Amino acid sequence: MLRIVTEEILDRLPPDDPEAVRSRADLRRINFLMGNSRWILRQVARHRAVAEKGIVELGAGEGVLLRRLSEFGPATGIDLVPRPPGLAETIAWQVGDALAADRSGGILVANLFLHHFEGEALAALGNLARNFELLVAVEPFRSPRALQLGRGMNAFVGPVTRHDMEASIRAGFRIGELAPALGLGRWRFSERTSWRGGLRVLAWRDA
Repeated sequence: MLRIVTEEILDRLPPDDPEAVRSRADLRRINFLMGNSRWILRQVARHRAVAEKGIVELGAGEGVLLRRLSEFGPATGIDLVPRPPGLAETIAWQVGDALAADRSGGILVANLFLHHFEGEALAALGNLARNFELLVAVEPFRSPRALQLGRGMNAFVGPVTRHDMEASIRAGFRIGELAPALGLGRWRFSERTSWRGGLRVLAWRDA
């Protein structure tokens, strides 16, 4: 499967659009089924000393994961959407393009975020990652089996999610692709796939 990056419908819908609201609910269920947040939180818990230097989540959305991340250290969410209601005042929020973000800290988190980008945009995110000690990411694993699993959920999700889920998988990554794409060739990468269709990535600077 060649990697193909196309625009996802949710990215162009206003946050309060009913289809966007439904799609975000679908994404919460998909994240739960894939075990993404649970895996990310386990990795952050194993690196508490690094987390205490600050955690930044790219594409933090509704702040669901960000709230849990804030239990391990100072947390900041970056997204194009406004600050989620009810987010604790101790959690920072930056409205804007992650590609232009000027942040640093201990851990950079990306949950189903990096696959939206290619080329120079991914390289820019790699430059941002260099301001951190550890990158923790989950991305779609680009494979026929992942497509099959995604299509098996079509009856349970809305039309936006049906389109975006397949687009996400086709824009996902295979093992060994992210390091050169991000320009982090000198970093150490641990990449594993899950049977649920995810590519789980840990990356850190090689001392």
